[in-house]
Amino acid sequence: MVHPQALLDELERAPEVPAFEHGSRVTSRGELRELIGRFTAGLRAAGLGPGDGVGLATGVTPEGFAALVAVHVLGGRAVAVRPGLPEAQLRHVLGDVAALVVDEQAEPGDAGVPVLRVADLLAGFEEPVPRGKPDDIATVVFTSGSTGVPKGVAYSYRALTEGRVWRPAAPGSAHERLGAGFGRYLLFGSLASAVMVEQLGVCLLAGGTAVVPDGMPDFPWVLPRLGITAALMTVPRLHQVLDVLRAEDVDLSALRTLIVAGSPVPPHKLAEAAERIGPSMHHAYGQTETGMLTICPASEGLGSVGKPCDTVEISVRSGEVWVRTPSAFAGYWRDPATTAEVLRDGWVRTQDLGFVDDAGYLHLSGRARDVVIVNAIIHYTGPIERAIAAHPDIDQAYVVAVPDERTGEAAHAFVVPVPGREPDLGAVRKAVAAELGEAAVPARFSFVGAVPVAPSGKPDKAALRASIVD
Repeated sequence: MVHPQALLDELERAPEVPAFEHGSRVTSRGELRELIGRFTAGLRAAGLGPGDGVGLATGVTPEGFAALVAVHVLGGRAVAVRPGLPEAQLRHVLGDVAALVVDEQAEPGDAGVPVLRVADLLAGFEEPVPRGKPDDIATVVFTSGSTGVPKGVAYSYRALTEGRVWRPAAPGSAHERLGAGFGRYLLFGSLASAVMVEQLGVCLLAGGTAVVPDGMPDFPWVLPRLGITAALMTVPRLHQVLDVLRAEDVDLSALRTLIVAGSPVPPHKLAEAAERIGPSMHHAYGQTETGMLTICPASEGLGSVGKPCDTVEISVRSGEVWVRTPSAFAGYWRDPATTAEVLRDGWVRTQDLGFVDDAGYLHLSGRARDVVIVNAIIHYTGPIERAIAAHPDIDQAYVVAVPDERTGEAAHAFVVPVPGREPDLGAVRKAVAAELGEAAVPARFSFVGAVPVAPSGKPDKAALRASIVD
């Protein structure tokens, strides 16, 4: 059996159960399976098949998800496109796909590849019979592009088939206990979000319904309004929820599983969340390259990121965290050099520093890579520094990560001007946005006359970070 057979079997097992709900529109599991069959026929009629790359620029809809699954049925390579990509990054992401599927919600711009519209792919029907081969690439998830060029994280059909998400949970497992809370899962954002789609798999394989809100959800009020039992949110949204709960009562009694992930959560915030939200509050840790690695109730393991999920092994080597899991990526798309740095003998180098305590909880203590995680998206500081320093009035630029209640972390840039010059920060921000995207623009800038130097002779970013006064 190869992915997505387990999902198709689950949809066929209970065809009358709702799979998606958006306002008054309810799409049953049987209807979702039919959509998958219709997209399978439509994509094949368009000349697509095993090994072909198919871009997907759709909204969070049953059709968007069905199109993604249909690519997997055909044995193709699905490449979901994040909204708002600069044109250069869009062309890179779509550089080797055969076609791009779009709906009325998409604004793909000049994609540079043939465009297939959802409405034109639904005329026929083909019984969905998966044709993927275990070692072929099923999905490529592209990172934020903060290195200048987005990295493609490639997953094989074997990873999707043998990983814990896209198959029924083992009886009595932690995965089964997690899925039991996903009766009504809040699905929002983008189908290009690996973690959001991963939790959608948990929901559907556990018999739950994905509930799609109108627009971005207004946390925490969206939870009782839509009867949500499970949701995923970033650290900034957790701060927003706590701000509201300090001032007013919101009925969160229906919640079974509320997971916060994407960037570090201060222990005192987790403790407050556990107190105000209750036992449904969980914290988790994972990466695009691995999927979710740990999960734990917020009331347990304070100061940690939780215990390993089923099928996840953790090894700490010279202080750095390595993990092994069947759902790990196969490598970076067409980038063997970077792959060799991170993936070795089935183990993934997380580039995070930490340790596992005697009770089995993983604690993170720092990073071996120089990044800022803004709204759960990784941005490498090097390309940001180079973009800033390219301004003619700037001599040097250094970027550090600092805590931020709105975005989890924020980039703070320290700038050394050219002597006698006064850089126009508005122009600097525009230059960074044009090269790397708006999300890579530092939230704050500080002008300094010189940068402290560490004993190694390198710029002392720890000293820069310590110099920031709130």
